[in-house]
Amino acid sequence: MEHIHYAIRDLAVLAEEIERQGHEILPLNIGDPLQFDFQTPSHMIEAVAKAMRDGKNGYAPSLGVAEAIEAVRGEAARKGIRSVQSVFITAGVSEAVDVSLTALVNPGESLLTPAPEYPLYSAVLAKLGATPNSYRLDEANAWQPDLDDLERRITPGTRAIVVINPNNPTGAVYAEKTLEAIAEFARRHKLIVFSDEIYDKLILDDEPHVSIAALAPDLPVVTFGGLSKSYLVPGWRVGWAIVSGEATAVKPYAEGVAKLLRARLSASHPQQYAVRAALEGPQDHLIEVREKLRRRRDLTVAWCERTPRVSCVSPRGAFYAFPRLEIKEPDEVFIRQLLRDQHVLVVHGSGFGEAPGTRHFRIVFLPDETMLTRAYECIGRMLERSH
Repeated sequence: MEHIHYAIRDLAVLAEEIERQGHEILPLNIGDPLQFDFQTPSHMIEAVAKAMRDGKNGYAPSLGVAEAIEAVRGEAARKGIRSVQSVFITAGVSEAVDVSLTALVNPGESLLTPAPEYPLYSAVLAKLGATPNSYRLDEANAWQPDLDDLERRITPGTRAIVVINPNNPTGAVYAEKTLEAIAEFARRHKLIVFSDEIYDKLILDDEPHVSIAALAPDLPVVTFGGLSKSYLVPGWRVGWAIVSGEATAVKPYAEGVAKLLRARLSASHPQQYAVRAALEGPQDHLIEVREKLRRRRDLTVAWCERTPRVSCVSPRGAFYAFPRLEIKEPDEVFIRQLLRDQHVLVVHGSGFGEAPGTRHFRIVFLPDETMLTRAYECIGRMLERSH
């Protein structure tokens, strides 16, 4: 347990203490759209309500209900993913990550994980007695993976590479040529690719999202997706994984995942009936969601550009920014003091991993423009007073 950390939730404990003292917290820390001015599409709510009325309240099949699996297979086809060998439905993408890593990695082995990274991967590896082996994302190159560093990190115990695209915490969207290079690297070193694409429908600029599994149908790839972010139901805990690649290579691994899923019985049953409604139903809400996020992204980047000691690579997907701070103290010290003094809750960059000697923090720009402006004014005051 000493090696399991999750900076996003760990800071919330301090925030709760400050709230109990009567202070209002400005929360820019957790990617939950429903804390702000976003609403779940009504046709998805009706789909779940109907499933409950129809008695879908017992255990589900361990890999997921048939119509949800077929809907995800259809989504895979739309993404250009061929050679799909298995699809399974999980309690959020977090469970999909957990079982997928558990079915692959033995104690002492390692995964190539990005730095900065979403800290779930390191937490799961710590539980398994395995090791994250962090490859660098290049801030000077719009947070694209550093392919030379990736090559340097390979060891005999490396089993897989984690790709988060669009990226949390940086908001980067990876170029197709970068993904092709990663696929070739994985092919050369016989690695599985874990591709976390939960934000694939939240691209903020006029560019397509490319799935690495679509570029490499021969390669063993596990593509993660879910309803939480794009379909505005994080509390429903509905995720999935698409296992693709050459059949003889992938089948034993997929059978291992299925064994773990049977051991935990099933994901939540009625919520799985929202999958088809989401993926095959109206997508109108995404237009408004992306418009709001673009405005809030632009406001965030403009604040970073005009604020001394702050700089930021403009995020191109998801709803996160990862500004750089030019300060002397560790970023966690600054962020905790910001929470105590100004009651603004963000997450320190060291909680995600960052290049040695650098200081960052992650902003969730889901709140409306008024709240973001208030929060940024508070951060500016803190920087002015302390530096």
